[in-house]
Amino acid sequence: MRSVKEQVASFLSLPKEVALDLPLVMATGRGEVNIENYKNLLEFTETKIRVRTREGTMTIEGERLKLRQVTTENVLVSGLISGIKYT
Repeated sequence: MRSVKEQVASFLSLPKEVALDLPLVMATGRGEVNIENYKNLLEFTETKIRVRTREGTMTIEGERLKLRQVTTENVLVSGLISGIKYT
């Protein structure tokens, strides 16, 4: 059964990530990850970046990781990405 928010989003043709405040994660190959609708950055090193989202903590692992862009709406990570996982 869908929640009221999901029903309203569907009725108004709103994207699910906007209506439900869900993260939208877009990976471009192994070189870039863009995360929209995040809450805050928890950790960032050259090998690991942790981001808190409404769905939990997202960990991006790799080499030479950089925060290319950080705004109130999105985080753009670049480098040689070896994995993305939720905990």
